[in-house]
Amino acid sequence: MATKEGSYQIHSEARGPHWTAWISRDGSGKPDRSVVLVGETQEVAEANARRWAERAGTNAEKAQV
Repeated sequence: MATKEGSYQIHSEARGPHWTAWISRDGSGKPDRSVVLVGETQEVAEANARRWAERAGTNAEKAQV
């Protein structure tokens, strides 16, 4: 499942008893910076990915200044 959020997409899938989620920024569907996050449910995994994307985006903007 993919959800578009600003300049990134959140992807998630069930993996055994938990869910994994990751973001992609280039439309490839591959994890940005090879980061995959885990959660007990799809909602938790996607929330973890969303928080990571927001932090990663903020850090990237600071690095460009």
